[in-house]
Order: sequence, then C-alpha cells, then structure tokens
Amino acid sequence: MLYALERIGMEATVTDDHEKIMSSDKVIFPGVGEASSAMKYLKEFGLDSVIKNLQQPVLGICLGMQLMCKYSEENDTDCLGIFDADVKKFDLASRQLKVPQIGWNQLSGFSKPLFAGINEKPYCYFVHSYYAELCKETAAVTEYGIEFSSALQKNNFYGVQFHPEKSATVGEQILKNFISL
Repeated sequence: MLYALERIGMEATVTDDHEKIMSSDKVIFPGVGEASSAMKYLKEFGLDSVIKNLQQPVLGICLGMQLMCKYSEENDTDCLGIFDADVKKFDLASRQLKVPQIGWNQLSGFSKPLFAGINEKPYCYFVHSYYAELCKETAAVTEYGIEFSSALQKNNFYGVQFHPEKSATVGEQILKNFISL
C-alpha cells in the first residue's frame, strides 16, 4: 500500500499511535489476516474506539472494510459496527467457484465520489473468502456466485473489498479520489 501511495505522490505513515491517527488528514485501514485476531488487536490497544470516532475520511481495504461492518462469520467476530452489514463466508461449492476468490472481477452500480472518473464495469483485483452482504451503505456491487458489496460508504467512512494497490489504473484513480476527499 505504501508504494501505491508513493506512486501517486503521497507520503504515508504506518502507525497505531492514537494521536497520529486522530490528527491525520486521511486514514487508510488496511487489512491482512483474519477478523478475530485483528479485532482482538484493535481492542487491546484501544484502536477500535479511535477508528469509530474518526472525523476525517477513512478508507478500509479488504479485511479493513470487513472489520468496519457489524459482525463477521470468520471466527464468530463482533466488529466495529460502522457499516450496517454482516460479513459472510462464501459458500460456492455448489456453483463450482473456488474460494477464496482470487483475481480480477468487475464492479457495478458504484457511486461517487470514490469512483469519480471511472468508467462503468471496471475490473479490480480481489483476494477474499468472506464478503459484506448488500446493504443500504453499498457503494459498489460485484458478482461472484452471488452479488456482494465490493464497496461501502457511510459519512466519512469508505470501504473496498478489492485491493486498489493491485488494481492498476482503476485502483490508482480510486486512491487519488480518496486522497482528494
């Protein structure tokens, strides 16, 4: 992620320091790993309340977006509850689709400002076994056996299930749009 931001001329700091996070112009909440361990870490260091109370634009990526939802089926995890959606495990064996979904897939029905300047049905890069269900905060939809929220937005909180840093020019534009919020 840091390299993707550098490519668009942005400097970023990786930190779990409350003051630095709260005073940042923008916050990117990436996610790698699994839900229960990540939530345990956030709670242990008081970052759960810091994140929920941020007033600046916040972008959750992949697990970061999922953790901003209410609940995840991944190890029966209560999450931050910013988005009114549950995160569910793909059950696609009957449709002969592989889980995790790894690779390029299309977005549709997306809304601005995060997707400003992006043509309809762009491809983005996904790596995930869990998905956020469709809800009132869905900002983009992707189909992989079922339709799911590939982006969410509520107030100053944005989330994307795909990896913008791996999504070529579309991902770069999304990061530029987020930085310009």
